Amino acid sequence: MSAREALEQITRTRTVTAGAILGNHADLRTYPYRLLSIVSHHGIGGDQVTQAVAAAEVLEQFGWELVSISEFASSRMVYAIMRRR
Repeated sequence: MSAREALEQITRTRTVTAGAILGNHADLRTYPYRLLSIVSHHGIGGDQVTQAVAAAEVLEQFGWELVSISEFASSRMVYAIMRRR
């Protein structure tokens, strides 16, 4: 289970974990920017992509849209880039 992620940290890094989104542990209602990255770093390969895409789908219900998804092999993380509509 993910711990609650502080809006201050999310705002500073412009990144939220997929686990926090999927576990309803992040409140983005007052997030001040238009772009946001979702990072998935748990699991391997396809599991990370699945987690990032699932989190992106959750945020779509709240006015965000998926711009891009990328897997960085050197860091073993998957990022979904979101844009607020």
